[in-house]
Amino acid sequence: MPFAPKTNSFVPSSQLMGSVFVYRFSIVFCAFLLLFGSVLASERPKEPDAGQIEAEEFDAIGIILHHVLDNHDWHLFDKKGADGQIHPVSIPLPIILLSEGQLDVFMSNAFEHGHALVQRGSRSYQMDEHGHITDTNGHSVLDFSITKNVASMLLAVVLLLIIFTRGAKSYDASNGRPHGIAKVVEPLVLFVRDDIAIPNIGHQYKKYMPYLLTAFFFIWINNLLGLIPTGANFTGNISVTATLAFFTLLITNFSGTKTYWGHVFTPHVPLWLYPIMIPVEMVGVVAKPIALMIRLFANITAGHIIILSLISLIFVFKSLAMAPVSLGFVLFISCIELLVAALQAYVFTLLSALFIGLALEQPETNAHH
Repeated sequence: MPFAPKTNSFVPSSQLMGSVFVYRFSIVFCAFLLLFGSVLASERPKEPDAGQIEAEEFDAIGIILHHVLDNHDWHLFDKKGADGQIHPVSIPLPIILLSEGQLDVFMSNAFEHGHALVQRGSRSYQMDEHGHITDTNGHSVLDFSITKNVASMLLAVVLLLIIFTRGAKSYDASNGRPHGIAKVVEPLVLFVRDDIAIPNIGHQYKKYMPYLLTAFFFIWINNLLGLIPTGANFTGNISVTATLAFFTLLITNFSGTKTYWGHVFTPHVPLWLYPIMIPVEMVGVVAKPIALMIRLFANITAGHIIILSLISLIFVFKSLAMAPVSLGFVLFISCIELLVAALQAYVFTLLSALFIGLALEQPETNAHH
């Protein structure tokens, strides 16, 4: 069945440029408010009255990093205990360690948030403030623990399996017509096929559709899960984006034709320029996935930092008058983040298809251009 070309824009360019401008303006505005708030906080009297003394200053940077970085437990909220101290409430996750050839499995709450040693036979483990687990006897430890990011990834995989399994079954129940969840998924699949795969890869697109669909939906679902309060910053983890970009690198280079590799090792320049151009072309092969990695990581992490920074302004200024302004910006940025979540999945998939299409370049296509 022939495929009719569709519009090749995910969102109108005017709306996209406006959203990008507002997004960048919000970053600058948030940074200014945080700086201004810290200046005001530093100008308070150094010896306040006894009724104004607080247990400790609000650590905005520590709070933001704690929520952006990975953890061995799933933090939900903090509550004030009977002793007057603030205690975190979190879901413990499995700790899986391999030390001295022995496998130790236990829950993360055994560490009591890094305040306790865990004794496992002749081995004892401790966790530092950064979440690194070491053997107190000096033995090397391999950590295979289920962290917050891993748990979020597994949740996303389960959701994807449910969505696509139920969508596939709905076709059988309705004689090949989309029904139920398939009505939502099918337009997205057709969008990836008609607006991303076919224009950039060409007639060989079918071979790469499984990867492109997986990348698009996997990134999008994880981006949305990260926007849920207490959600994990999964796609804001540089290791995750590096792995996704590495898959694109492998597929692109293994799909490369003689024309593609000819541009790398025999560029169309005078021979005396080969010592310069060949290293440049080889750097370009690696620079493409690096751009994919950094783009996804930076945009998703920036969104989380902006939202957490805006909320922190309430505590930095220590004024309820700041709450409506701060929460208003949080709601506004959260709406933009919904667009960014889909946009980053689209951009990653589009660039992956573009790189694959360039690798599939044929001599006739090159001569025509």
